[in-house]
Amino acid sequence: MSRIQPRILVVDDERPLVDLLAGYLRREGYEVLSAADGLAALDLVRTARPDVVILDLLLPGLDGLEVCRRLRQFSDAYVLMLTAKAEEVDKIVGLSVGADDYVTKPFSPREVMARVKALLRRARGSAATTDDAPAPQRLGDLVIDRARYEVTRRGEALALTVREFSLLATLAEHPGRVFTREQLLRRVWGDTVYDEHVVEVHVGNLRRKLEDDPSQPRYVQTVRGVGYRVSGDGES
Repeated sequence: MSRIQPRILVVDDERPLVDLLAGYLRREGYEVLSAADGLAALDLVRTARPDVVILDLLLPGLDGLEVCRRLRQFSDAYVLMLTAKAEEVDKIVGLSVGADDYVTKPFSPREVMARVKALLRRARGSAATTDDAPAPQRLGDLVIDRARYEVTRRGEALALTVREFSLLATLAEHPGRVFTREQLLRRVWGDTVYDEHVVEVHVGNLRRKLEDDPSQPRYVQTVRGVGYRVSGDGES
């Protein structure tokens, strides 16, 4: 039986913070689970299959980055990273392991609620569920199959996350067209509440999986000062 209420897992070793967020989440109608360390969090992700994981960067034992890396091997739950470090590099590193968004402490619980709602507004896998999904699209030696939610290169399937697939599929809808970061935020993330660095990090992750040489991308190309485009033939 499918769940009506979205399920949120809060992972933090600060009990007062967990209780605060849980209270706000429950008032919004969400089902809430919690874990105080990384291993317990991974167990809950496997067994309870949450829709969103609110994950603290600094945890006892496995830190939030390692938890996110492991989680991404078996779950497509949205990950909202909490960090007490304001340096930009920490935010980018957090997103590079598969987090969808981040919030820097101290934060307002209402800000976290807004981010959770923004994540849930875009259903996972929605690009693959339409009955009129187009035929597989070929870009050079890439094949994008929206009906199967799969990308292959030279016949081998690529391990893309849901967000990476959505980003590539959006760009590939109009090969050669330049999409601004704001347009991609609206179409892939469903909201412009996110920082534009989210787009940059996911493009970097996508290039590492698509390209023979990510520093010389053939597929996802940067148009300086504007945004990104996908080449129609896989040529730079």
